[in-house]
Amino acid sequence: MSESLVRTAVFADEEQLAVIDRRTWSTLHAVTPRPQSPYGRFFDDRHRPEDLLVAEVAGQLAGFLRMVPPTALPCNAHVRQIQGLAVDTWARGRGIARTLLDAACAQAADESARRITLRVLGHNTPARRLYESAGFVVEGILPEEFLLEGKYVDDVLMGKKLS
Repeated sequence: MSESLVRTAVFADEEQLAVIDRRTWSTLHAVTPRPQSPYGRFFDDRHRPEDLLVAEVAGQLAGFLRMVPPTALPCNAHVRQIQGLAVDTWARGRGIARTLLDAACAQAADESARRITLRVLGHNTPARRLYESAGFVVEGILPEEFLLEGKYVDDVLMGKKLS
């Protein structure tokens, strides 16, 4: 793996993150329509820089992971949820997704979270393998939850207990 630096995103990353987001869009992982020009903002009230970890390789953004509390409820404050993970096409195969995932788990634990969860589409075998190799287990399946390009796709709920 190339040496990568993981840090919290800043507003100045917005344009590069938006490019990565558009370049990596695929029905393998996205349930929203393909982004179209004119493109909206990458950051907004629900997608804040402080919610993203970014990976840099040689000073260039290579990927990002969005992690947030799943709800605003105090009784759920011990859980973090991954709501997006993308690695730019040029940076794939270098362990960056795993580096981001490990950094997110470490950050969640530092924030006193006891669990980290995510949702992944059933047909996204590479992502499911990555999450399983990082200790995530399937905790539920919503069968045929999404209709993507004429095919029904399961929504797989995964989670990991943090030590």
